[in-house]
Amino acid sequence: MLTQFRGEYFPHWIKAVRVEDLPGLRIFVDGLERDLVAVTAGLTLLWSSGVVEGHVNRINMIKRQMYGRAGFGLLRKRVLLAS
Repeated sequence: MLTQFRGEYFPHWIKAVRVEDLPGLRIFVDGLERDLVAVTAGLTLLWSSGVVEGHVNRINMIKRQMYGRAGFGLLRKRVLLAS
């Protein structure tokens, strides 16, 4: 389902988890069902926000390294020069 973009099987998987009544998976499925449309789209569509998430992660790492040091000007230069 994950590697073959078979999001249409997701509701069947949810039903199987409910039948098995495994506490850990039941809590996990409850969380996934809160945003069922987005989860199904993520399992079905070929688009990915991985590149954007990578940039956000990189900028957050630089911000953590710079905490307590100089101001925004230096942070801006480090972000721009790091890419």
